[in-house]
Amino acid sequence: MPTRPVTLGYRRLQARAELLTVPQVIACLQLGRSAVYDLLRTRQLGSITLGRSRRIPTHALADFIRTRLEQEAA
Repeated sequence: MPTRPVTLGYRRLQARAELLTVPQVIACLQLGRSAVYDLLRTRQLGSITLGRSRRIPTHALADFIRTRLEQEAA
């Protein structure tokens, strides 16, 4: 089954109740695997565990981005 590309428009992230995989978040944030897992480990980026898999809700990614933007503006 083909996967749909993830749209990163901020409004679309808020409107959708999707779960992203770690590789999708890596691509969205353009960070390395270790950096994304560090964000998850330190709970800067929210996630849920399904079995042995991590999933990141799109709203958690949007919240993370919004928080970082607010920190940069301060």
